[in-house]
Amino acid sequence: MAVTREISPAALADIEKFEQQLALYLAGELDEDVFKVFRLNNGIYGQRQGGHNQMVRVKIPYGRLEPEQLEMLGFIGEEYSRGWGHITTRQNIQFHFVPLERIPAVMRDLASVGLTTREACGDTVRNVQGCHLAGACPFEVLDISPWAEAAYRHFLRNPYAQRLPRKFKINFSGCSTDCGQAMFNDVGVIAVARPLPDGTVEPGFRVFIAGGLGANPHPAQALEEFTSREDLLPTIEAVLRTFDHYGNRDNKLRARLKWLVDTMGIDELRRRILKERKFLRASATWPGGVPAVVQEVGDAPAGVSTTIDATPVGVPVVLRLPGERPPYERWETANVVRGAAKGTVSAYAFARLGDITSAQFRALATIQRDLKAEVRVTNRQNVVFRGLTEAQLHLLHFRLEAIGMAEPGAELARDVVACPGADTCNLAVTQSRGLADDIGKALEDAGLADVGGVRINISGCTNSCGQHHTSDIGFFGAERRAHGQSAPGYQMLLGGHVGQSQIEFGLKALRLPAKNVSQAVVAVVGRFANEREAGETFPTWLERSGGAKAVGAELAHLDVFPTPEEGPEYYIDFDETGPFSAEIGVGECAT
Repeated sequence: MAVTREISPAALADIEKFEQQLALYLAGELDEDVFKVFRLNNGIYGQRQGGHNQMVRVKIPYGRLEPEQLEMLGFIGEEYSRGWGHITTRQNIQFHFVPLERIPAVMRDLASVGLTTREACGDTVRNVQGCHLAGACPFEVLDISPWAEAAYRHFLRNPYAQRLPRKFKINFSGCSTDCGQAMFNDVGVIAVARPLPDGTVEPGFRVFIAGGLGANPHPAQALEEFTSREDLLPTIEAVLRTFDHYGNRDNKLRARLKWLVDTMGIDELRRRILKERKFLRASATWPGGVPAVVQEVGDAPAGVSTTIDATPVGVPVVLRLPGERPPYERWETANVVRGAAKGTVSAYAFARLGDITSAQFRALATIQRDLKAEVRVTNRQNVVFRGLTEAQLHLLHFRLEAIGMAEPGAELARDVVACPGADTCNLAVTQSRGLADDIGKALEDAGLADVGGVRINISGCTNSCGQHHTSDIGFFGAERRAHGQSAPGYQMLLGGHVGQSQIEFGLKALRLPAKNVSQAVVAVVGRFANEREAGETFPTWLERSGGAKAVGAELAHLDVFPTPEEGPEYYIDFDETGPFSAEIGVGECAT
């Protein structure tokens, strides 16, 4: 068991209230629909299997974790779940198959190390995300870590953040490279700098609003050219209040902030938000000025960028790393990032499919303590160690190898991102996790797993929990009909991209049987690796190659289903044993 802290009064009140409401529900004295809203607001989500199986979503603000928290996550996985946890694309940690009756105990254990599930689901302000390299990035304008912490503290249990028209998501990035993925959220904050008359520059922010994915993706749009550090939190609260006032409470499918752009137009939405901010000083919740946590720890950048247009780097781009190179050399080339101004050294640990076993959680905690490092989980479902020295890299690689997390190329081609899919989700059509694993193995077999500059994301349905719209190669699951039978299939999208304060959603290339998807990925990644020019990005190569439709047309021979007698495996999804059936339930993310 991890070293514990004293549980805060607020967290204790949450737990005690959950115990009371759960007792009423189990006694039949609380309506199902009322209890559902209550437990969702406390981060407890129903599963596809029904009954009392629950998914517990733990908020990890901007991905930051301490050793005792990692140890507790390992304990939770072992004691209450399946022996492992899952990193989400929003820097949460999820545990599945947790009995409803044991939820209060889980909440109490988490609270003992400063973690909470509060508002991790439901129509609330969700987990505040932030770039996992913040404070260690070679190109950041500001370290957004304390700003994300300030936003998390301000909105957690905030009365205004409890019963919104729909969920509300906030992301932070330290530069226009946008590793924090600000461009498809309700509020996306990117650190920028503006020139002053005296020739100096003022660091601050550019706030983007009304972005979203799902079946109808919307790009976030700039609220104003520049938002000062003093005005940032009032600006975010003004956006939240405007959403609360005008969001659609009658139709959950059109209730996100992005739909207000369609109904009132971006100019009118901007006007209402800025008016709300102007008079927010009269509110008891006005959070004006530089937050105390920022004043306390500072927000000086690790990098050297003082302009809006920072060069995107993140992880080194690797074309191909010959297999005969020593494992450490391959890992160091692909997984290590160095900051400039602060001389920071960071290194990625690879979590296949975003999964971490209880033993791995505990081992990561020990490594963190021994190296006196920082740890954050990433939005591509990996773990990054920060604050390292060059001398520690060999030891870190050795320790990660011992626990199966030293794959070179975390965040490169082998690092396929997937939502939980039909394993546990009510809305999923297909087994996205099984496909992700199959793609990873196919890339390894083809010698393409170390290709850089290409990202692959998978969702088990159109809702984009796997963020398939934003990746170079994206897939969403769909039912196909072939030879009179139902079969698992996917729509391939190509060309999605987030960066430079812009977002491009992937365009449809072709539909494929689930069992042919990996072959299609190998073909596209192989062609990209062989044809791209020096420094050429995937979107540029794709455009030069004729676009998504043209590249998809080259794969048309793969959109073929054999008869059930000739290829029975085409009618069984990954990780399944029986015939495919597109069984879709009521998704609690839409309630």
